[in-house]
Amino acid sequence: MIPMPPCDKSVIGQPAPMEARLVHVVGRQNHGKTTLIAALSEALGARGLRVGSVKHTEHVHEIDTPGKDSFRHRQAGASPVAMVTAELTAVFLPGVDPRRPYEALSPLFASCDLVLVEGHLEGPGPKLEVWRKALGDPPLATARQDILAVVTDDAPEGLAPPVFPRGDLEALLSCLHDHPVFGPRLYPKTRPR
Repeated sequence: MIPMPPCDKSVIGQPAPMEARLVHVVGRQNHGKTTLIAALSEALGARGLRVGSVKHTEHVHEIDTPGKDSFRHRQAGASPVAMVTAELTAVFLPGVDPRRPYEALSPLFASCDLVLVEGHLEGPGPKLEVWRKALGDPPLATARQDILAVVTDDAPEGLAPPVFPRGDLEALLSCLHDHPVFGPRLYPKTRPR
């Protein structure tokens, strides 16, 4: 198990800095990261928690549509640029320091109890790894100390972190509940059933 600092009881019930609320869901391509984030978001939301998510990618690509108004606004030098519809708002923040993206995003996630990050293996905070033996690579947890748990239906050998089956979300939630940093913030009143 990864040694974690003791929980500071004085901050329970108070907003934590965004980096203190991050849990990264990591794993190689097609191992099930998005599926786990969706399941965790739904389960934690059903418990009354507000869960945010961030999709991180190492690839550089345009996420706006070239030629569209918002794209043209950005090309003209406006920053930030937002798109607002009746149901959704998107904000483009060019020039964010890639070493510290969560600083720029922090105001947007201030009301979240937990922020699930898909990917960003080198990002701050503990990681949950999703692993599939059939895809050929060994678990990342064999070489990393920051992986809190591995979620898999396979039986990896020699891993330090606990292993949870994909179908046992309750056990994984209990692991988060028992975590000395996240548990008191996530479940200040009740333990998951």
